[in-house]
Amino acid sequence: MVNPSLNRDATIRTLSNILGLTVSEITLEQSGAFVERFTLPPTRSGSLDDLTFAVKDLIDIAGHTTGCGNPTWLATHPPATVNAICVDQILAAGARCVGKTITDEIAFSLFGENHHYGTPLNPAAPDRVPGGSSSGSASAVACALVDFALGTDTGGSVRVPASNCGIWGLRPSHGFISLAGVMPLAPTYDTVGFFARDLNVLNRVANSLLPIADPAAGPPTVGAIHLIKELFALADSAVQNALTPVVDQLRHTFHGKVRETSLAELCGDVRAANPATWLTIYRVLQGTEMLSCLGAWMESAAPEFGPAPSVGLQFVRSHDRSRVGEAIALRELFCRRLNGALGPHDLLCLPTAPTIAPLKNSKAYDRNSDYYIRTLPVTAVSGVGRLPQLSLPLGQVGTVPIGLSLAAAHGNDLLLLNVAKQFTAPR
Repeated sequence: MVNPSLNRDATIRTLSNILGLTVSEITLEQSGAFVERFTLPPTRSGSLDDLTFAVKDLIDIAGHTTGCGNPTWLATHPPATVNAICVDQILAAGARCVGKTITDEIAFSLFGENHHYGTPLNPAAPDRVPGGSSSGSASAVACALVDFALGTDTGGSVRVPASNCGIWGLRPSHGFISLAGVMPLAPTYDTVGFFARDLNVLNRVANSLLPIADPAAGPPTVGAIHLIKELFALADSAVQNALTPVVDQLRHTFHGKVRETSLAELCGDVRAANPATWLTIYRVLQGTEMLSCLGAWMESAAPEFGPAPSVGLQFVRSHDRSRVGEAIALRELFCRRLNGALGPHDLLCLPTAPTIAPLKNSKAYDRNSDYYIRTLPVTAVSGVGRLPQLSLPLGQVGTVPIGLSLAAAHGNDLLLLNVAKQFTAPR
C-alpha cells in the first residue's frame, strides 16, 4: 500500500530540524497564512460538524472586504453584503470559519510570495515557497491550523500548493461549484477548490460542495488509467524518480489497467503531444480574460503591484488578442476529444507539478522562466478539458513533497476520490 503518513512524518522532521517545532505547535504568527481572523459559526448541523475551515481572500464573507491580495483592491471595494455561495454551503454543513487566508495578488501567480502581506509558511520545506495563488489556504491546512480550506484554481492554484506543501488538493470539474461571490480571473478556467491533510476530510468537504452522485449508480468502477507520457517527460529526473514507486504501486493496485498514453492519442491530434500547444492555449485565453475582467479596475485604480504580478501583467499585455478565436477553437476540440476518450471510468495520471517547490526569493516568477514554461502545460490539461483533478501527497524528493495527480472526465469528481480511497487503503 501507499502510506499517506509518509509526508506528514517528513514534515514533522523538517520542522523539528529547522524551527524546533512539530506541525501541531506552529502558531498563527509563524504560519503567516491569515490576512484576517474571525469566527463565523455554522448555520446548521451536518456532515462537517466540529471541523474548522479558512477561506482564500478571493472569496466573499459577508461584512468583510475581500482584499484579493492587494491593498488597493481592499481600499477600492466595499465589504461583501452576502457570503459566496460556496461558503454558505460549507456553513450549512456544520463547519466553522475562522478567517481569510493570504492569496497572491489578484490570484496571478503560482508562487505564493505576496509583496504586501508576506509569504505563508510551507511547513514541509520552510526555505521554499508554499505555491500560489492559494498560498495561505494551503499553509493553514499544512500547518494544522484548520481542518480544511477553500482556495481557487485557474491554472494550478490549488494543485500546485497542495503538491508543494504535501497535502491533498482537489480542483473540481469546471462549473461544479458556484463562483458567485468569487473574484473572477479567467472565468472559463476559474474553479473553487479545497485542501485537507486527511483524505476522509477531503471526502466530507466534497460531499458538501459537489453535486450528489446518483445513488442508483452504485460505486464507481475503474477503467483505464493513462500515464501521460509528455507530462512525465517534463518533470525533473528527481521528481520522476520520486513518483516511480507510487506509480508502481498504482500498477499493482489496479492490475492491468495502467498504461502509458500520449496526449496525441487521447486528443486524436498530433499537436496535443507538444506541451507548447497547451501552454499557448492557456496563456492566450487566461491573459485576455483577465484583462477583460480586471483591466478597467487596474486602469482606474492604478494599483501598486509587487514584482510577480507586475512581470506577469507585462507579459499578458503583449498578447495578440486576435489569437483568441484560434485558441478557443483548439481548446474546445481538445476538451471534446479528451472527455470522449476518457469516458465515465477512465483516469489520467500525471505529476501535479514538474518540480518541487522553488526556493523563496528565487525570482522564478518570470513568465518566461523554465518553471512556468514547464509547469503551465502540466496544469493546463485539466483546465482545457474542464476536468476534475486530485493531487495526492504521496511523493518526496528528499524531505520535500511532490504530488501525483489523477484526473477524470468532466463530472467524475467522485470517481477520483473513490480511486484515491482504494489506492491508499490499508491492505
